[in-house]
Amino acid sequence: MADSGIHGVAVDMKDTNSTSKMKEETDPCFSLPFFQKLLAEVFGTYFLIFAGCGAVVVNKNNQDIVTLPGIAIVWGLAVLVLVYTVGHISGAHFNPAVTIAFAVTRRFPLKQVPAYISAQLLGSTLAAGTLRLVFTGIHDQFAGTQPAGSDGQAFVLEFITTFYLMFVICGVATDNRAIGELAGLAVGATIMLNVMFIWPITGASLNPARSLGPAIVSNNYKGIWIYLLAPTVGAILGAAVYNTIRFTDKPLREVVRSGSFLRNGRRSGSN
Repeated sequence: MADSGIHGVAVDMKDTNSTSKMKEETDPCFSLPFFQKLLAEVFGTYFLIFAGCGAVVVNKNNQDIVTLPGIAIVWGLAVLVLVYTVGHISGAHFNPAVTIAFAVTRRFPLKQVPAYISAQLLGSTLAAGTLRLVFTGIHDQFAGTQPAGSDGQAFVLEFITTFYLMFVICGVATDNRAIGELAGLAVGATIMLNVMFIWPITGASLNPARSLGPAIVSNNYKGIWIYLLAPTVGAILGAAVYNTIRFTDKPLREVVRSGSFLRNGRRSGSN
């Protein structure tokens, strides 16, 4: 059975004022507000991985006492709580795939991507390291993700489920027509659902940081390329597809005249 997991997601809170948001996002990368965002990503990713991977380790050490539904609930609740805790500070990404997808669709500053991903990887690695220090000896279990079937099977499942996750994130967290207060609940529930059915096959990563942090700590990189590539591509396409839906209430001539869906996704958020 594959190692269990998931992870991180994110909520990029809706724009209520596109002009002010764009101005804020062009602030210097080393400003205090940006540093606070990075700290929120480090701590948020740390708590997410500590809780989710901790449930995995406890389950392995105690004859599956947590169970698959229990692990799925832990991941989903961890995301839900953290979205409402720091979503208004950093957007609660906790996931490099989500950060990259938002950047590609022009909903996040490209120059801030390296810092965000570094913060997420730091939080994940620290959490995995903490678990390894706590669970020593015979209780030291690999908390990362590895495919139980073929690499191709794992890649397809990770791609589809991350596509689905990002599609939901874009719908509930970036579109002003949705009920923003339910964003955390919707994203957490999506993660629970994904963990429930792909955990036995892939370990349910959906998040490069979730897989890479434990891999670094345990020096176990089997199949890691799957968990770096599939979620990233899936998230980018999920965000891009939602952006095409975001245009459906406009006349065709206006959509064509506006140019690229990806380039104009940010400006259509208020539609």
